[in-house]
Amino acid sequence: MENSVRDTVILGTGCSGLTAAIYTGRANLKPLVVEGHEPGGQLSITTLVENFPGFPDGIQGPELIEHMRKQAARFGAEYMYGHLVSADLTQRPFKLNFGNKTIESQTLIIASGASARWLELPSEQALIGNGVSSCATCDGFFFKGHPITVIGGGDSAMEEALFLSRFATKVTVIHRRDHFRASKIMLDRARKHEKIEFLLDTVVEEVNDVAKKEVTSLKLRNIKTGKVWDFPTSAMFLGIGHIPNAKMFQGQLDMDQDGYLKTHDYVFTNVPGVFASGDVQDRRYRQAITAAGTGCAAAMEVEKFLEEHGG
Repeated sequence: MENSVRDTVILGTGCSGLTAAIYTGRANLKPLVVEGHEPGGQLSITTLVENFPGFPDGIQGPELIEHMRKQAARFGAEYMYGHLVSADLTQRPFKLNFGNKTIESQTLIIASGASARWLELPSEQALIGNGVSSCATCDGFFFKGHPITVIGGGDSAMEEALFLSRFATKVTVIHRRDHFRASKIMLDRARKHEKIEFLLDTVVEEVNDVAKKEVTSLKLRNIKTGKVWDFPTSAMFLGIGHIPNAKMFQGQLDMDQDGYLKTHDYVFTNVPGVFASGDVQDRRYRQAITAAGTGCAAAMEVEKFLEEHGG
């Protein structure tokens, strides 16, 4: 099977890639679904998902992904672990280089997602899903009635803080500088909010308490004075942005200034036969349900493209 040309290859096994796999599988296209370094995407590190329709009591993120995997496999999806090294999209079939093998495909769905930027502290990584989060919309509700901190100084941090102010007793925005990248309108909105406070020139050195498996406080350091102290909080939300997983397509696919793939009519890239869905092209919503929706759209466009251009 490796040596023959595939009808479609899907990069990514998050909500978007797996939805695309279900639809292309049902269309009898036998999709090859490639799992990268973050199998399951952002949902694989999310605990309870309460905003995905159809689960009145919520569902664990990894469980939701596992359901989708099995559903796609039932319709003939084939899985392969690999990391795309390079791609030749200049002619069809497209050539996808995975280092140890090259796979040819008539169409490509890029659902490789975007990785949240983290502080890369061991204590932070240990508490992801237990008070440390990169998605206010996903996890803010769980900290209703508690103090919350947001890390960052751009628009995404201000958005997170404003959203979290609905639930928190207080939101403290911690930023390592004394000036902001955020737009004036977003910064003014956050500054005027009675529940939002700011700690500037400050960095997080440790997240407590790993032993308790919950966030109790942050060890902070003022970078100008050197003062170190423990700051009580119930949750830490990262608002320092995301990195789209699309570097391997630089020079071949249109991207914006931050590396997100540019699409038109939902999922079309500038190369015919190559479609992008989910967080790799969506910097606005970044929700499981919107990722699934564009995955469905990309799969339907693949089916249409193959009918029109021949498999």
